[in-house]
Amino acid sequence: MSQKSNRPVDWEKLVTDNENRLYRAALAILGHPQEAEDAVQDAFVRYLEKAPDDLANPSAWLTRVLVNGCKSRLRLAWRRVGPLPETLAAPGPEELEELEELFALPPEDRAVIHLHYYEGYSTGEIAGLLGQRPGTVRSRLSRARTKLKRLLEESQKGEFE
Repeated sequence: MSQKSNRPVDWEKLVTDNENRLYRAALAILGHPQEAEDAVQDAFVRYLEKAPDDLANPSAWLTRVLVNGCKSRLRLAWRRVGPLPETLAAPGPEELEELEELFALPPEDRAVIHLHYYEGYSTGEIAGLLGQRPGTVRSRLSRARTKLKRLLEESQKGEFE
C-alpha cells in the first residue's frame, strides 16, 4: 500500500475539509456511528490507494467512494440496523423524533435525502455519486419524501391521541 507521491495533495487539508461532511453522510446511510467512522476511514484509505492523479474534485470522488462503501456495508449479512443512537451530536429534543423517522427509511432513501437536503447535491450529481440515472434518483427522492412525510404525520398523530 504505497501513496502516490506525484499527487500534490495537502493531506491534512483534504481530511479537515471533508471528514465531518463524509461522516454525516455515512451516518445517514448506515445509522451507526462506529460503522460511519469506519466507512469514512475506508474512503480516505481508498483515496490514498486509488485516486487518479489528475483528479479535479477530490471531495466528489471521496463522496462517491464513501457511498459505494456504505452500500457494500449494508449488504453484509451480519449487519443489523438498530434504534437511533443516543450519542448523535447536536439534535435537540424536537429534532430527535424527525431523525428517528429518517432512520426508519430504507438506506437507499436515507442516502438520497441526505445528499440532496443536507449536502446540497442536485439530482444529477446524486445520480453520478450513486451510479444511477437522474430519473431514478428523482423517483427515489419523491418516494422517500412521501414515506418520510407519512411517518412524521403518523408520529404526530400518535402524540395527540
